[in-house]
Amino acid sequence: MSISLLVAIGIGILAGIYVIPAEVYESTGMLVDIGLCLLLLFVGIDLGKNKDVFQKLKRIGYKALMVPFMVALGSIVGGMLGGAILGFTFPEGGALGAGFGWYSLSAVMLSDYSSELGATAFMANVFRELIALMIVPFVAKYIGYLEAVSTGGATTMDTTLPVIAKSTDSETAMISFISGMVLTLLTPLCVSFMMSLN
Repeated sequence: MSISLLVAIGIGILAGIYVIPAEVYESTGMLVDIGLCLLLLFVGIDLGKNKDVFQKLKRIGYKALMVPFMVALGSIVGGMLGGAILGFTFPEGGALGAGFGWYSLSAVMLSDYSSELGATAFMANVFRELIALMIVPFVAKYIGYLEAVSTGGATTMDTTLPVIAKSTDSETAMISFISGMVLTLLTPLCVSFMMSLN
């Protein structure tokens, strides 16, 4: 998947420089909006397929909901601090952190404000996912299972879930899925809210 992402970015850059005529750029915003709506539709369908999630959530209790909310808080505050170092305002940095690892959505949403912000969101969230895939086994073994879940953000319901499930236990894997689902739902709300403060 990482190679596919890099290839897609490379093709996009080359196409933007050498192939796509300037007139096409006027309609790219509409195409991005259509793609974003389709992406959210499929996320909703994916969540709807997992009908037993809410029953399992009730059985696990409040612990399952504390994880995503603490991850959200830590990501936003960390984004604010990191963004300030890079010269972004606190709301912009918070919006970068509020991507929670969902690079495709946050990058598209923040590109409406500035291409620099969109590109930074994309790279920050791609690196979050790649780093999570590498460090989850270490964090689970030496720090803790719930801490391992926190590394992946919204990706813990899909791409990083197999690594978390292998490195932890079945209950943590369920908490991981729920955390990723909640953060996925929170991403568009938190990004929009943070940018409304700017």
